[in-house]
Amino acid sequence: MNQITPFNFEGNQVRTVLIDNEPHFVGKDVAIAIGYKNFRDALNKHVKSKYKRESQIATPSGIQMMTLISEPGVYQLAGQSKLPSAEPFQDWIYEQVLPSIRKQGAYVTPKTAYEWMADPDNMIQFLEKYKSAQQEVKRLHDENEAMQPKALFADAVSVSSTSILVGDLAKLIKQNGVDIGANRLFKWLREKGYLINRKGTDWNMPTQRSMELKLFKVKETSIQHSDGHVSVNKTPKVTGKGQQYFINRFLNDERTA
Repeated sequence: MNQITPFNFEGNQVRTVLIDNEPHFVGKDVAIAIGYKNFRDALNKHVKSKYKRESQIATPSGIQMMTLISEPGVYQLAGQSKLPSAEPFQDWIYEQVLPSIRKQGAYVTPKTAYEWMADPDNMIQFLEKYKSAQQEVKRLHDENEAMQPKALFADAVSVSSTSILVGDLAKLIKQNGVDIGANRLFKWLREKGYLINRKGTDWNMPTQRSMELKLFKVKETSIQHSDGHVSVNKTPKVTGKGQQYFINRFLNDERTA
């Protein structure tokens, strides 16, 4: 049975496990940490089946069958939520937890890092990984030097036939070497006139210019409330053309900086 590693997000336990060297999260924990009241309903509505799997998990009460979700499943669950903790949670997962898991196999705090480094076997493994990482960095550097600009973002725009969330665009841009997160990208898009900067119901919606350039589309979701009234949530999504446009823009800015 795979080993569970618990994290803590603002007082909420989020358990994760590595399966085939890929992080998977206990779906219930993720939904509760984001703020969903009905975690089963949230997982059924917002996470595609290909990003979910059932697995036996060791708990204080014994072995239990739980739903695990992969990294894309986490982004789906957070990206579909309008709860205030959704975006901070997504940033926490992407900017802190995942990099730490992939480097160390666990989420490392200062205390756990000290305890981990006190074990000689761990230090030997760390030095071996560090040496291997240095060699890989050099190989990638040499390879990138020989690449044409288009090749730098070829993988990122391979999904350009599908509209994606702004947070997912930030992830693509960061994968191509530009240090940016979802919050900073939203701010940049507002400052550059691609998203509406005026506080109100149209906050963070695409500007007329963006829509005319076909850089964005707006997804509307109807929500039936318990009192009978229906509200509509609007979510800006970046089109395939928009993905290519913004990735080109950021890579060109990076090369001329």
